[in-house]
Amino acid sequence: MTRPLLFLDVDGPLNPYAARPERRPAGYTTIRVPLAYRRPLRVWLNPAHGPALLRLGYELVWATSWLAEANVWIAPVVGLPADLPYVDFGRGLFAERPDGVHWKTEAIVAYASGRPFAWVDDEQSPTDTLYVRARHPGPALLHHVDPRVGLREGDFAVLREFAAGVGT
Repeated sequence: MTRPLLFLDVDGPLNPYAARPERRPAGYTTIRVPLAYRRPLRVWLNPAHGPALLRLGYELVWATSWLAEANVWIAPVVGLPADLPYVDFGRGLFAERPDGVHWKTEAIVAYASGRPFAWVDDEQSPTDTLYVRARHPGPALLHHVDPRVGLREGDFAVLREFAAGVGT
């Protein structure tokens, strides 16, 4: 049986960027990612997230503007393999759509190609859910994660329940 896909965003679910800036959340570590022409980007990551995600039974795929760089900067810190596939958003990266669908949604549905999937992000909307329902024949879960707190045990419980429901 094919495992469901789990599309992972970085900023929001793994990096609670909207948390109080002067207070790193408990259990998180800080990395600084160098950026051209700007000061380094501060990223908070929880090393417990990778093992917890791997135990869920999904096939993990990055669905983030970090693209392949997620394997360089994020995966080693959170304990994920450094060779995870990623959705290549191509020209759609950050492109606003007139129908209000998030710029990631169409590419995620195409990547899934009918397979069951869950997508954790902090930017989905009801419009994205409608888009997925209309264009994706398999089970799909769009799970919103609060960017002030990142992934929590309740989020992992929802993901476990969804995976169990699609037969992993």
